Amino acid sequence: MKHRQRLAGGVLAAAALLGATLATPAASATTASATTAAATSGTAPACVKRDVIKHRKYVKVTNLCGHAMHLKVVIDWGNDSPCLTYQNKEQWEWNWGRGSYGKVVTC
Repeated sequence: MKHRQRLAGGVLAAAALLGATLATPAASATTASATTAAATSGTAPACVKRDVIKHRKYVKVTNLCGHAMHLKVVIDWGNDSPCLTYQNKEQWEWNWGRGSYGKVVTC
């Protein structure tokens, strides 16, 4: 019984400390930058065309967005492509050895 009370007290103390930390301006700035990073590293928009041949472990990606895009191919359980800048109408191919195609993301 004492163990559960100590555990509950520790959890409440940690929650209170976390709440106090999040209320500080520095933490708010960190949270804002994390939100911005998340917004810029999501799945690529529909204007980025993907041609995937899974059994050949091949994808061809074409940027049709009308402006430069920072993109990378995510391979589940394998090596992702590097994050590079691709100009409008530029296309590239990515092959992988292990894993399976996941998605194309902005970075």
